[in-house]
Amino acid sequence: MRTYDDTFSGQRIYPGKGKLYVRGDSKVFRFQCGKSESLFLQRKNPRRISWTVLFRRQHRKGISEEVAKKRTRRTVKAQRAIVGATLDVIKERRTMRPEARSAARQAAIKESKEKKQAAAAAKKADKAKNASATKGRIVPKQGAKGAQQKAAIHSR
Repeated sequence: MRTYDDTFSGQRIYPGKGKLYVRGDSKVFRFQCGKSESLFLQRKNPRRISWTVLFRRQHRKGISEEVAKKRTRRTVKAQRAIVGATLDVIKERRTMRPEARSAARQAAIKESKEKKQAAAAAKKADKAKNASATKGRIVPKQGAKGAQQKAAIHSR
């Protein structure tokens, strides 16, 4: 049994069915039904009409059972060192227990507070030393900031 393909839709035409259209330049077109003939004569693009074979092929419809879906690749996490911390240090901190981590945090806070207090005490001592050195004379604001003092003008 000889079958033909529809020129427009791409569907199969069985014997005794369809229409034959011969153009002026003697090119033969076969259509399964009047609908596909009409669309062809309107110069419609079969790739834009959803029920044609060309559209279905272009948009990959109805081929899911033939080809298995392509598997996506899983991203692999790579551990890298950060500036100021090597990979060993990072891994060690990650495996550290919560109690040890909180104890280390408290120790770090205590150390920074002591350092801050020592700096404040040193600043206070320095300020007291400077105040005792300038006792008895009035120092202008600019002089207190470290500017050069003006030469004293003596009058007769």
